[in-house]
Amino acid sequence: MTAKTQTVLIVEDDPRLQKVLNRLFASEGFSVELASDGVEGLDRFHAVSPSLAILDLMLPRMPGRELCMRIKKSSPKTPVIILSAITEVGDKVTLLQSGADDYVTKPFSPRELLARAQVALRRLEEQAPNEPVRFGECEIDFAAMSARRQSDPVNLTAHEFKLLRFFVENGDRVISREELLSDVWGYNHFPTTRSVDNQILKLRQKLEADPANPRHFLTVHGAGYKFRR
Repeated sequence: MTAKTQTVLIVEDDPRLQKVLNRLFASEGFSVELASDGVEGLDRFHAVSPSLAILDLMLPRMPGRELCMRIKKSSPKTPVIILSAITEVGDKVTLLQSGADDYVTKPFSPRELLARAQVALRRLEEQAPNEPVRFGECEIDFAAMSARRQSDPVNLTAHEFKLLRFFVENGDRVISREELLSDVWGYNHFPTTRSVDNQILKLRQKLEADPANPRHFLTVHGAGYKFRR
């Protein structure tokens, strides 16, 4: 799929910013759908099934975080980028855990937003085949966004699927916390690596037979983490 056939939904209540983003994405060959509040944004999402959604966090009638969660519940694979004035790391992590694929902090460069959108779409196109991934007692179907351990369903968040996919695609390679923050979280600067440790702890608790003695999500002391099937 090329950019000319892709539709981007922009949900932004500032008419000036709407105009800037409309012009930016249209100039790159995207079909652009605009909405000015969260309720209208959800209606447009269901009407056009866009390739990508870009949401302001502070929206009338339905906040961006709730809109993101509803979009992800309806279409887990559709990339969602949040526009936000949030600068606190903890709040950013909460946004990602609610399903957002990336965030861009206001004020921002429109070209940076375009670049991040293209990265999100490229990741979608490069997703692994539909064959489930199996390791230990687990079976992961990335296409269906479903996980099972010992045949029992496991509830993973969208961000946990994203982190797990990165591990699977980089199996047996030592990955630093900084690389994970950059490639999975989308951080340009690394104020803390605790977010990585906490997220991997959750994956161990959900997917390891013995989380205290992991076989798949391994710590490489002084270097980072390694995934092993």
